[in-house]
Amino acid sequence: MKGNTLNKVLIACCLLAVVSCKARKLTTTNVVAAKHPSRLTLELNNIRAHQLTFDTFSGRARTSLDIAGNKNDVTMNIRIANDKKIWVSITALLGIEVARAVITPDSVMIVNRLQGLYIKKPFSYIYAYTNKQINYNMLQALLIGNAVPALLRGDATLDTANNAVTLSGNLEDIVYHLMLNTDLRVTQTSLDNHNQGVSLQVSYDNFIQSGTQKLPSQIDIASVAKDKKIQVNLHYVKVDLNQAQDYPFSIPSSYSPQN
Repeated sequence: MKGNTLNKVLIACCLLAVVSCKARKLTTTNVVAAKHPSRLTLELNNIRAHQLTFDTFSGRARTSLDIAGNKNDVTMNIRIANDKKIWVSITALLGIEVARAVITPDSVMIVNRLQGLYIKKPFSYIYAYTNKQINYNMLQALLIGNAVPALLRGDATLDTANNAVTLSGNLEDIVYHLMLNTDLRVTQTSLDNHNQGVSLQVSYDNFIQSGTQKLPSQIDIASVAKDKKIQVNLHYVKVDLNQAQDYPFSIPSSYSPQN
């Protein structure tokens, strides 16, 4: 796995999202709606109540990557401190670690063990790979199978059929669809910006039990940004919630910064 490809693998695995939106201001109409909740408002609150809640998350995933036709099979160990940091270790054949990364709401740090290089950048570093509206909360939601918070909007179109729920709408020039199963867990997230030639399709399947909660063991992500295409297939083989864990990360003194 070459150095440039390795960096793309890390970004693809940890930072796959293409859009976000700004929070709406609370208007008089919103206040009235809060006092007299609509069916949509009640459903949104119900969806939020059924999302995965945790202090810490730990998962090991067999991962297949296809980045612009460059395919690699790796194992990803992912640890998350809720709303604080995402820690990722990538191992290749024979369990040899090839890279490690830590993403926080403010920063991105990566060590490339194959080439003895490191990256230490502000969070904005990821904008070279995705839309500038991306935020940490979206990344975290995608990796654990939660609904992207920005899509749980009061102006969405609600459809219920066969005991499943679909939320659809527009975020400025972005068309989105969010599908949920009978347990109100996300099964598909679709975001399309036709004007910019950007799309993100995420599918969740094979839900497993962890304590009293359910989460997907299979996450398939397809991202297209004009001529850049990324396909990531994550299969979690082990998941733990709310276990004590650390997030070891250091940059060896012999490593050089990557330009």
